[in-house]
Amino acid sequence: MGPELLSILILAAMFVVATLTPVNMGALAFVGAFILGAAVLGMSPDEIIAAFPGGLFLTIVGVTYLFAIAQKNGTVDLLVHGAVRLVGSRVALIPWIMFFITAAITSVGALSPAAVAIIAPIALNFAAKYRISPLMMGMMVIHGAQGGGFSPIAVYGVTVNGIVAEAGLEVSPLAVFLSSLVFNLLIAVVLFLALGGRGLLSSRAENFVEQAAEARMSRSAVATAHGGGKDVDFKGFGSGMYGPTDPAGSSAPPADAGRRGTAIAFPQVATLLGLAVLVVFALGFGIDVGFVSITVAVILALLSPKAQKGAVNKIDWSTVLLLGGMLTFVGVLQEAGTIDYVSDGVANLGIPLLAALLICYIGAVVSAFASSTAILAALIPLAVPFLMAGEIGATGLICALAVSSTIVDVSPFSTNGALVLANAPEEVDRDRFYKKILTYATGVVVVGPLIVWGVMVVPGWL
Repeated sequence: MGPELLSILILAAMFVVATLTPVNMGALAFVGAFILGAAVLGMSPDEIIAAFPGGLFLTIVGVTYLFAIAQKNGTVDLLVHGAVRLVGSRVALIPWIMFFITAAITSVGALSPAAVAIIAPIALNFAAKYRISPLMMGMMVIHGAQGGGFSPIAVYGVTVNGIVAEAGLEVSPLAVFLSSLVFNLLIAVVLFLALGGRGLLSSRAENFVEQAAEARMSRSAVATAHGGGKDVDFKGFGSGMYGPTDPAGSSAPPADAGRRGTAIAFPQVATLLGLAVLVVFALGFGIDVGFVSITVAVILALLSPKAQKGAVNKIDWSTVLLLGGMLTFVGVLQEAGTIDYVSDGVANLGIPLLAALLICYIGAVVSAFASSTAILAALIPLAVPFLMAGEIGATGLICALAVSSTIVDVSPFSTNGALVLANAPEEVDRDRFYKKILTYATGVVVVGPLIVWGVMVVPGWL
């Protein structure tokens, strides 16, 4: 068996083991790189280590460290509460606020699961409180996270743009970002209309407060008639993100909640300025995202040591290990000739558009069960030689592959889908909710790549 086929078998085994066990795929990839490189290809340890993506390591550490500080010092909470206050009494805007605030959080450097973990509990609490479809709300959060995830300073965006740039392909980072944002936004529109969004247009928050009060009065009357004067809380309206209910039974915020939500401390001001500096210097002047983000993070840590305590521990080291290992393994794959071998096989299908569709489906199916970051790190290098032939637009296929591999994170087998399922309100039947998420995710896996391919690849306009 040649090294090309052996390396493909090793890669497949890595995905299977990482899916069935809790072992980090990056750790498996380092082992695979060592076995394939040293035992099969005769590479020295230094040659194997040379494939380690040092620049990407710095970028991921920098942006996730900066986001961890923003989370620790309350800047993320400030942004969330500020966005929620914009809703006012308009219930129909709540799902959209959740979509855009999650997109904003991932676009400035948070990993998608981190953003979903922060926003999903808040969003699903609102869903229970205002009788919004929990499926719609949960999926809006995930699609928002994926929509912002390919900004040029986000982890997904940095990963894809770095691999593409190293391969010498001319692909606009802005096109990758906007393709993901627009596609996920369109999915959100369909979700909103299909899952009861039109019925929310006439809903106002005060209506639910009145219903809660009437329900509590009715329950109290029943309790009194049976000889008990104790007030009975009405499940579903008795608690909210602001804590205890008022005497009317609403989940309205306490009198000083507005002041608490709008009071901005020095660390939060400094963090907002730091994020603005990151955007200006990294995007406006093209300075390395990793160096800028970690510089801003260190300055914030020096300005407010207490506010950033423990932030280093919140860096997503598992993702650092995942990408470091995967891209090191990809470097060994290149040495083994696997990249050219697979790309030649795809090109020899004789139908470039069909080959592009096949690549998109591989990304979607595997990513629904495994790490989206890992599949992007593995598939994009495999597609590069095929794209160099020029028969398919590089920008279109890279955008399609990026979107196909991430929109399927709604799967309950992915981290994002599992987070939504875990945060389902008590009133929701978990088994039924799981089946709804699984049905929706199956539809996305089956239809999503086909639509993405038909819009981004077939017309050839990207």
